[in-house]
Amino acid sequence: MSVPILKNFVADKWVAGDGGLRTIPSAVTGAPVAQTSSDGVSFKAMLDHARHVGGPALRELTFHDRAYIIKDLAKALMDKKEELYELNFDTGATRKDGWIDIEGGAGTLFSMSSQGRRHLPDDKVLIDGAPEQISREGTFMGQHIYTPRQGVAVHINAFNFPVWGMLEKLAPTLLAGVPAIVKPATATAYLAEAAFRVMIETGRLPDGAVQLIVGATGDLFDHLTGQDIVSFTGSAQTASMLKNHPRVLSESVRFVAEQDSLNATVLGPDATPDNPEFELFIKEVVREMTVKAGQKCTAIRRAFVPANLADAAEEALKARLSKITVGDPANEAVRMGPLVSNAQREDVREKIAQLSEEADIVFGSPDSVDVIGADITSGAFISPVLLRCNNPGAAAKVHAVEAFGPVSTLMPYNDLGDAITLCNRGEGSLVMSLFTHDPKIARDFVLGAGAYHGRVAIINRDSAKESTGHGSPLPVLVHGGPGRAGGGEELGGVRGVKHYMQRTAIQGSPAIITGVTGQWMKGGDIDASAPHPFRLKFGELEIGKTIETAERTVTLEDIEHFAEFTGDNFYAHMDEQAAKANPFFPGRVAHGYLLLSFAAGLFVDPAPGPVLANYGLDELRFLTPVPAGDTIKVRLTAKSKKKRNDEYGEVRWDVLVTNQEGEAVASYDLLTMNAI
Repeated sequence: MSVPILKNFVADKWVAGDGGLRTIPSAVTGAPVAQTSSDGVSFKAMLDHARHVGGPALRELTFHDRAYIIKDLAKALMDKKEELYELNFDTGATRKDGWIDIEGGAGTLFSMSSQGRRHLPDDKVLIDGAPEQISREGTFMGQHIYTPRQGVAVHINAFNFPVWGMLEKLAPTLLAGVPAIVKPATATAYLAEAAFRVMIETGRLPDGAVQLIVGATGDLFDHLTGQDIVSFTGSAQTASMLKNHPRVLSESVRFVAEQDSLNATVLGPDATPDNPEFELFIKEVVREMTVKAGQKCTAIRRAFVPANLADAAEEALKARLSKITVGDPANEAVRMGPLVSNAQREDVREKIAQLSEEADIVFGSPDSVDVIGADITSGAFISPVLLRCNNPGAAAKVHAVEAFGPVSTLMPYNDLGDAITLCNRGEGSLVMSLFTHDPKIARDFVLGAGAYHGRVAIINRDSAKESTGHGSPLPVLVHGGPGRAGGGEELGGVRGVKHYMQRTAIQGSPAIITGVTGQWMKGGDIDASAPHPFRLKFGELEIGKTIETAERTVTLEDIEHFAEFTGDNFYAHMDEQAAKANPFFPGRVAHGYLLLSFAAGLFVDPAPGPVLANYGLDELRFLTPVPAGDTIKVRLTAKSKKKRNDEYGEVRWDVLVTNQEGEAVASYDLLTMNAI
């Protein structure tokens, strides 16, 4: 049987290396699964193609256009998931492990697509924050924006999640409008290449948007520029080597690193062997030790428990670990497959030996394990190994050495302060978890340890049923951490997109900034000519379209009727003496919501038309009190637009209510759905 040769995807063509083939063995049987090489590939040409073809094509699209592409890629992967599951077993992963990688990866694309359509404009410019008035009269303003960097995102991925790890970087990169060159880890490159092919075959990606390297990266880094971004997942040693590449340093190449870290979990001091948090803690430690055979960058490496519960926790962990079956991951009776390779197994054994200098092995053996449906001499099988270190305060290796496999160390602590100190000894992690039912303990712990961890999962009986657990990152949350974890961030919803964009402060007149951003700014040009803005369909409505209304005088009868009708008899509206005693009011004043109602009555065009619904107000502020006898009027201006589907889009209107002196009475953003 011939062994498939993986191909690189270079300048929109599949290209095999012209020599130097490397064989990738199955983690289960040791038999060859694929061969791979990138010899002969011009990495400079790949970068040039991405910059000159892929980048411009992506930047021509809006955020929403890119979001829909990402959604279609996710659909295609889900359609072909069974083919990917078949390859998944050779990586050593069970189907449950593969679900995290394959369907979890597609889910990340779906989520990022949704985030893009919900939180980003249907435009090419992303506004960052509110405008800043620089000049006295407001004719010179400042506004921060994000635009796509005009380089290439180089993705260096780890072996443990060949699909999800690739997609969690690709989603924000493509959404940002930046082309990517993907380098999967060789050990599982065959699964990454298969998923990559599925995406290419959709035909939805612009030319040059993505390329793939299935071998060594050669001189790729020698051709990077200051517009490029490197996004890395893997070991601290490799990250350091790449970050210190002469070209990365000389060109100030943006470098985002997610490194393996010694993630911790803590059983709170409020726990007892009989409460739910104890059992939840035990389950989570064992799950994190054995899912993907412990080959997760978020896996629990250090488990801390109150000193009086150390023996009980050890016995409970050993009892649960004894139920873990090891063997062929395709066998339904197997709970944990092998490590990804024999080399990885040897590395884990070496790290266990180092940990054993400070801790005792209390469950499992690094050298032997019973396996189901497989040959232990052919596959990279290893037993789950639990160690116990009784004096973690005096130890060093348990806080510095990571065995990247089904290995964890149980350690006692004396009090909450001691637990915080021990957690922080890891010098920065992707995630830590705390099992407590006491909100005060949770607060104190986060205040003491939050600075050392990218994510803190606090789990108890109330949240456990719906909790995603210690080690499951979510696309909407940052996946990264300080210090040892690399100091970078991945995922994170719109935050993740911004890694691949440039933040720029633009300055100019309101009209100029409106033109650049596509969002109307106060002081910008308006068009108050007929027809009424509510007569215009979504596609016809231009930013800056305005209506300036007639006036309406607020009477005492209006105030009293509104109070009686709504039941809002707050003293500021109904008691003249009490109202005058309040430094904010000149006497009885109109209800704020009465003013909003009158404002709507002034600007609404009542006849049926393109405006389908008013669905909310944002940024509402009541600015000046309105006593009886004051007169109000409204200016309503189309501020921004966002298409929702083929039938309607969202229009955001700037609403300003003023009195007879021209003073601002109220301001807010009105949201309407308008027919296309």
